[in-house]
Amino acid sequence: MKIRAGFHLGYECIQPTPMLLVLNIHPSRRADLLSEQVLTFDRPIDVWEYTDSFGNACSRIVAPPGLTTISTEFEIYDTGQPDTVPTEAVQHAIKDLPDEVLVFLLGSRYCDIDRLSDFAWETFSSTPLGWARVQAISDFVHNHITFDYQKADVLRTAHGGFTDKSGVCRDFAHLAMALCRCMNIPARYCTGYLGDIGVPADPNPMDFSAWFEVFLGGHWHTVDARHNTPRIGRILMATGRDATDVAMSTAFGPATLSRFEVITEEVP
Repeated sequence: MKIRAGFHLGYECIQPTPMLLVLNIHPSRRADLLSEQVLTFDRPIDVWEYTDSFGNACSRIVAPPGLTTISTEFEIYDTGQPDTVPTEAVQHAIKDLPDEVLVFLLGSRYCDIDRLSDFAWETFSSTPLGWARVQAISDFVHNHITFDYQKADVLRTAHGGFTDKSGVCRDFAHLAMALCRCMNIPARYCTGYLGDIGVPADPNPMDFSAWFEVFLGGHWHTVDARHNTPRIGRILMATGRDATDVAMSTAFGPATLSRFEVITEEVP
């Protein structure tokens, strides 16, 4: 299947403002592109491309004063198959994990595992190791948090989502990731496009989506605690320890997001 995706983002700055952007698709999906995916700007801006420590394709700019609009639009091939459910994937002993995976067992800005560890072990220690435990955690988070755009809070941590019981897709991901890490299952945050393909249309405005991956059986596997069902057409943009590492923009100075339009649709 073919998917058309892209966005238009507008930032208002009162002075020249350095910014880091994580807005390109992940290098692992570049081979699937059917057209170029490049960032364009409505004003002359120099762009420095770089790859961060997690392997994400990032950009550096200095946004001039006033309104700057950043856009991209592309078409990409997708198998049309739903997320894999690896029911037989085994959980590794910590001593057997690759060195580069260990960081995804640790606490991070939004995954305050020290505040959730006791609850996690009391609740999930009796579940089978491996995918069954991950599914039990995803089921819990899916039922525990109510999705509500009006309750979005950029300061909410995993424990905050646990106590507030409401939030957006990032809150589902952070809580589920933190609980997995508490149970010695490496978990990393993912951001990208997820359109309403193969499911009823969502009445909420289109947005980027957050989900996570767990490391089981020697591979990373997709988990989505918000939807808690395999979905079609994910387009990965970036992975990291939590939302801090994959923020679509990080501004080193005042910058107001004044335009936000995201497109993700199947091409007939």
